[in-house]
Amino acid sequence: MISQFTNTFFPISSLAISIFLCILYFGRKNVKNKETKLYSLLVICGLVESTYYVCLTFGVDLIYKDYMYGIFQYLNKVLGIIYLVWITLLFYYVVSIISENKNIIIKNCLIFLTCIFSIIILVLPIEVWWDPQKYVSNSYGPSLNFLYVIFLIYIFIMFIIVIVNNKRKNLKGKFIPLYTLFLLIIISLIVRAFDPLFNITSNILSLVLLVMYHTIENPDVKMINKLELAKNEAEKANRAKSDFLSSMSHEIRTPLNAIVGFSEMIKSSDNIEEIHEDAEDVINASHTLLEIVNGILDISKIESGKLEIINSPYNAKELFMEVANLMKPKIQEKALDFQISISEDLPNTLYGDHSNIKKVITNILSNAYKYTDKGFIKYTVSCINDKDISRIVISVEDSGRGIKKENIDKLFTKFQRLEEDKNTTIEGTGLGLAITKQIVELMGGKVIVQSVYGSGSKFTIILDQRIEKTEVKEEEKKIDIDINIPDKKILLVDDNLLNLKVATKFLEKYHPIVESVDSGFLCLDKINSGNKYDLILLDDMMPKMSGVETLKKLKQISGFNTPCVALTANAITGMREKYLSEGFDNYLAKPINKDELKKIIIRYLVENDRTIDFGELPKEIYEIGNTSQIDIAQPVNNNIEAKKEDTNISSIEYLKENNIDIDNAINLLGDINMYNDTLKEFVDNSSNRIKKLEKYKNNKNMTDYAIEVHALKSDAKYLGFISLADIAYEHELKSKENNLDYIEANYNNLIIELNKILKIANKYLNL
Repeated sequence: MISQFTNTFFPISSLAISIFLCILYFGRKNVKNKETKLYSLLVICGLVESTYYVCLTFGVDLIYKDYMYGIFQYLNKVLGIIYLVWITLLFYYVVSIISENKNIIIKNCLIFLTCIFSIIILVLPIEVWWDPQKYVSNSYGPSLNFLYVIFLIYIFIMFIIVIVNNKRKNLKGKFIPLYTLFLLIIISLIVRAFDPLFNITSNILSLVLLVMYHTIENPDVKMINKLELAKNEAEKANRAKSDFLSSMSHEIRTPLNAIVGFSEMIKSSDNIEEIHEDAEDVINASHTLLEIVNGILDISKIESGKLEIINSPYNAKELFMEVANLMKPKIQEKALDFQISISEDLPNTLYGDHSNIKKVITNILSNAYKYTDKGFIKYTVSCINDKDISRIVISVEDSGRGIKKENIDKLFTKFQRLEEDKNTTIEGTGLGLAITKQIVELMGGKVIVQSVYGSGSKFTIILDQRIEKTEVKEEEKKIDIDINIPDKKILLVDDNLLNLKVATKFLEKYHPIVESVDSGFLCLDKINSGNKYDLILLDDMMPKMSGVETLKKLKQISGFNTPCVALTANAITGMREKYLSEGFDNYLAKPINKDELKKIIIRYLVENDRTIDFGELPKEIYEIGNTSQIDIAQPVNNNIEAKKEDTNISSIEYLKENNIDIDNAINLLGDINMYNDTLKEFVDNSSNRIKKLEKYKNNKNMTDYAIEVHALKSDAKYLGFISLADIAYEHELKSKENNLDYIEANYNNLIIELNKILKIANKYLNL
């Protein structure tokens, strides 16, 4: 039989391990996550249990009285409840690490069951025997038997979980404490079969927690990983900077060398024809340089979050035809068959950012032109109209070089040009498609790429636009009229003398009186001195006093009513509206375009038209997602493979059998191929989407949670997942109301429905 030393050694050693663990774990900074929080509770529970057990062991001598028997029974029942709490926490820990989601329902059920089981343990009878001389006691009876059953049920379920999830790489090492628990329990049962008084339950708990300490996320390792990640990011940023400088050095030098070279030839030549030819080359090189600079500005504005989407009414058919007409001469130079198809049912007037729409279509068409040497380029614009929303589907298909499957992911990377060795004669920085993708996503749309290497590519842009009932009036084109305004007086304000010289040269042909100053202060002096002007061209970016500040002071001068036009190199989408809101009458981007300048002269000095025809400034971005019609499409990955036309009819029937509204989904997306592509992207992105939702919910970030769940709702509507869309819609509404309690209570329902849909989708895609 066991000795007195053994009876006291095991409780004391268990307490020593528990204290050591508490000092080790709580004495240092730990990573705060779901796993470590549960481990903290287990460590605390283990310390309470070992302390209680030691007190109970050494208190046998003190309470060894017949009248204390009932109290001793009760104390042993409390010890049983502590064991119950410990095994429940361990069980919840195991459930949590195998699932990425916060299992609120399971958590609540376990709390409820623990309360019920504790009451049962307290109510059921227990028998206690003790020997105060040997510091040993033993308890048995229905209360303890009930605890053993619950213990074994939890261990059995955990054993099944281990078997099912043993091969998951992300759980590597996490099940070692469970292996330890299983092994120690088997040893304990074998030993107690020979000696029923031999009890090492407390030691088992302590040893399991000690083993578990080495499997949880180590704060030191975490810190090292963060430092390593930061180092890699810094090196990556440094390489990106070097690549950028290398790329830009080549791209900018090429047109600059042409400008300098041809300018030198113009200066030294006496042949008028040669001078004209060289001047034309200088202009072409300047346009190329300007395009490069604009691309860099666009991408930097997008990445800094300063590019705004400015919506306004526009003539849809005119816009799409204008882009086609701009590209037609270049495409025809290559003798390519340029096929244009614009849907007849396209609404006359739409509401959206027409400037950026024009830019992305131009980029896609330019890309097709650059990489297609023979054959055709097909430009198609179709639409699906639903009440006051029009889904615009713009596709550009070519018979060019195509894109290798492994290069699809690189397609929208900045400064990335595929197969550089084969494309050395093709101009470009590799910014066009990167800008296109980001602008389309900012507008709530998506870009889909389909390509067969060596046979051609197809780029499809999907955008939702609001249908406007009021038509946009077409501006009469009066640009060709001759202008002679010798009686008009113009003031140029710019701190750059070269800009003043260029603007003056442009204005000379109209014969006005031109005066120039190089600061806002001198401009104010001119007006305060009684000088009268018919037009002021005012640069914004000036030192000490900007153009906006100068204009505000001008408007404070009594009787000042001269039209002021902003001059700025800040020529990005939305700046025109910004300057109009600041009080300017109009806006000219630098470098000044002669035709645009002429329009300004006609409006303010020939027609004396002070009206603004840009329409009302939008007070807020129109959010289609707030309506009950079609929702904004969400950004998708662009690694989409073209699928075969012969989609299995039975697979579609499978979707219908599972209450998927496939007919409406195909109607929205155009065809079954588009549906399959979109569904594949939905499935591929779901894991990342769930992580984001979990993160935003745990951080109580309801703003980003609403955005993410809105995206889920939109995709679900597109794909015909009616139930998922409805649940996501409720989450969107509640998160916008900052109702965190609702989100916490119903989050699991959302994830269950999403996982159900993913299971259906995966089976469908493999049919």
